[in-house]
Amino acid sequence: MATEDFSSRYADLDAWPTGEAVEALWDGQMAAVAAVRPALPALAAAVDAAAEVLRIDGGDGRRPGRLVYVGAGTSGRVAVQDGAELPPTYDWPEDRLVFLMAGGERALLSSVEGAEDDAEDGRARIAGAEIGPSDVVIGVAASGTTRFTVAAVEEATRRGAVTVGIACNPRVPLLDAARHPVLADTGPEAIAGSTRMKAGTAQKVILNLLSTAVMIRLGRVYRGLMVDMRPANDKLRRRAAAMVGRVAGCSADAAAEALAAGDGDVKRACLIARGVTPDGATALLARHDGILRAAMAEVDEGRI
Repeated sequence: MATEDFSSRYADLDAWPTGEAVEALWDGQMAAVAAVRPALPALAAAVDAAAEVLRIDGGDGRRPGRLVYVGAGTSGRVAVQDGAELPPTYDWPEDRLVFLMAGGERALLSSVEGAEDDAEDGRARIAGAEIGPSDVVIGVAASGTTRFTVAAVEEATRRGAVTVGIACNPRVPLLDAARHPVLADTGPEAIAGSTRMKAGTAQKVILNLLSTAVMIRLGRVYRGLMVDMRPANDKLRRRAAAMVGRVAGCSADAAAEALAAGDGDVKRACLIARGVTPDGATALLARHDGILRAAMAEVDEGRI
């Protein structure tokens, strides 16, 4: 596996002047980002498939679609970081997030030896979470061979879930196990086997792109703004007011009043600032599945 290979270029890395060593490591980080580019078509396909099932919100009687992150070690920690940021940023419900980390929560802060090799636990954790066709399971493993992650993704695929496998080596079991394989071929690390470096960076980039694009497809972004953000502190309340002012074209005072009338909901506040009643804003967004662009179009066209 290339991620485990020794690179002769860095054989004397420890003897280089600090400036040269840091520059070489930086070069590796840039190469990791570039390695993601060939994966963009596969990533786009994964986004569309994920958004399709995640639109299931339980309103039709079916179980809401969930985002499920699976991983071990560095890959698992990077995956958990990505998912944990979705509720405050895009108001993604916590009960629609599942984290399956090899070794459990303790492994987020310290190594749990042998956990990543436990394929049976990977399958059992998928079964225990009752993963099914309405779920999106994202398995992340730099090597692409981590038994826990591969087994979990295999089981999730068998159960009909949308599965995404993110790996940094070609022709590995994780890519075979997932319906949507995403490869960032990052090659050897400057420090052999230290996949927290190039591979970790590429994985973080892919997860950033994947989750953000899914939220865009689900209507949680409008005109480049995070309109489903939770304004939970002073900074975010100022940001929310600025978004309402920008979208509705109103003054700061009017934006603040609209936010208060909309109970802090940016989407509702944008409609309220355009003259829609609070109840009317709620109904309008519900009619358009929460898509602010469609709701604003109806207001702009004078249909409400």
